[in-house]
Amino acid sequence: MTIIGEKNIKELVGEVVSDKMDQTCVVLVKSVKMHPIYKKRFVVRKKYYAHNADNKAKVWDNVKIRSIKPISRLKRWNVVEII
Repeated sequence: MTIIGEKNIKELVGEVVSDKMDQTCVVLVKSVKMHPIYKKRFVVRKKYYAHNADNKAKVWDNVKIRSIKPISRLKRWNVVEII
């Protein structure tokens, strides 16, 4: 996660797992966390609904998403670029 400037704008990198909706894609973001007691690392996966205005991001693409003001009930992210 990258925080940009003084504003609380977050950026994440993930993989598109669904693009069946119009102007929306589902992005799967994986991060590695460590257990506080046992010190074992494990992968946490989370899905984000991102606004994909031009429908350029397709399934299996790696994309960078940025937090924006809410567009709908689930969409709070925007696709910035395809990596």
